[in-house]
Amino acid sequence: MTEVLFILMAVFVAYAIYRAVSEHKTPSPSPVSQAEPEKPVAAVKPSTPRPAPKKKKVAAAKPVASVASQPEPASAPQDAGKRGLKDPKTGEVATTYSNYRFTKRWIKEALVAEGLLDKVYKNAELNAEIEATIKGAVVKLEALDKYRA
Repeated sequence: MTEVLFILMAVFVAYAIYRAVSEHKTPSPSPVSQAEPEKPVAAVKPSTPRPAPKKKKVAAAKPVASVASQPEPASAPQDAGKRGLKDPKTGEVATTYSNYRFTKRWIKEALVAEGLLDKVYKNAELNAEIEATIKGAVVKLEALDKYRA
């Protein structure tokens, strides 16, 4: 609990410092500086064309409207969300298995049963070489129709 409080406090302090620094960078208006910016602002206004950005916004809005009316792209993200491994015995779908330490037991046993790994590794046995082997084995397990979600 104290760690969470400490992290929140650190984030708040960082935000307060950021706000103080950003406010410090903006110049405060003074009577002398108010008379000077009016001339450059007046000079800038005629040189900036206003219609050009409006045309770009309208052109960008048309493709977005046509894409939104098509139902096919809406179904594509749903299929991407169904990624996972399915336990053929129970029908359970696991979507988080990127970290071997927190992977469900049935996935570890399936890797061994399919011959993709020699054994179920303990957390103390894991190193970079073994984890690379495990990631390759999980990719092969995902490719099998039996475990597809």
